[in-house]
Amino acid sequence: MAEESLLTQVIDIVRRVALAEVMPRYLTVAHSRKADGSLFTEADLSCQTALVRELGKISPYPVLGEEMTEAEQQQHWAAGGEGLWCIDPIDGTSNFVNGVPYFAVSVALMRGERSVLGVIYDPVADEMFYAEQGRGAFLNGIALPIKTRSPDLRHSLAGVELKRISDTIAAQIALHPPYSSQRNFGASTLDWCYTAAGRFDVYLHGGQKLWDYAAGCLIMQEAGGQMCTLACDDFWAEDIWQRPVVAALGASLFAEWKTWIRAADKMPIPGNQKL
Repeated sequence: MAEESLLTQVIDIVRRVALAEVMPRYLTVAHSRKADGSLFTEADLSCQTALVRELGKISPYPVLGEEMTEAEQQQHWAAGGEGLWCIDPIDGTSNFVNGVPYFAVSVALMRGERSVLGVIYDPVADEMFYAEQGRGAFLNGIALPIKTRSPDLRHSLAGVELKRISDTIAAQIALHPPYSSQRNFGASTLDWCYTAAGRFDVYLHGGQKLWDYAAGCLIMQEAGGQMCTLACDDFWAEDIWQRPVVAALGASLFAEWKTWIRAADKMPIPGNQKL
C-alpha cells in the first residue's frame, strides 16, 4: 500500500471517529480521574477503541494508546519494530469536559522509533493537520507554515506549558519573560500544530508523553521547524516515554530560544539560598 494512500485513509478514519465518538459527547459526557489525577471520559475510551479497530483494518501494526495500561503500552511498543500506531484519542480532555474548544484526536505511524506519518484533527474548528516524512506538512490541504514571519525572540508569541517546566525556568519567565506574550490552551498536540502553522513563534513544554509528541513533532519538522530538549540537541535522543520540548520555526529564532531556555534552567531561583 502506498504511503500517500495510507495517509488519505488515516485522515478519513480520524475525521470519522472524531465525529462519531467524540463530538456527540462534547459538553454532555461524565468524567472520572485516573490514578495520576488526569481526567478521562467515555469519549476517550470509545474513540480509542474505534481507532484501534479502524487502523487495524488498513495496516496490522500494534496500536499504542494513551488510555491503555502502562503494561499494555510497553508491550505494544516492544512489538512495534516494523511499525507502530501511536494514538491520543482526546488530547485536551480537561478542555473537552469543561467546554473549552481546544482538543484534538492524534494518530502517528512510527517506524524505527521515529514518526513517519502524523495526523491531528481539531473537530471543533474542523482543522486537519497532517504530514508524511519528507513530503511536507499541511492544514486542510494548505502547506505549512501559513504565517512565515520570523521575529526576534523579544517580539515573539510563545506557547508555554508552565506547570511542567522546572522552577528555575518558571522563575525566569515570571520575572524576565524573553518574549512579547505567551499562551497555553491545554492540548499539546495542537500546540505543536499551532507552532508549525506559525500561530506560535516559539514553544516550550517541560515533559510530554509519547502520544503527545508523536504526530506533532513530525508536523513541526515537515513544516520546517526545529526542536530539541533541555539536554539534547537531537530531540529523538531523549527517553521516548517523556521528553521536554523546545521548538521554533525559524533557525535563528530557534537558536535564540534554545539558548535562553538552557541558560534560564541553570539560573538560581530568586530568594533561594543554595550552599
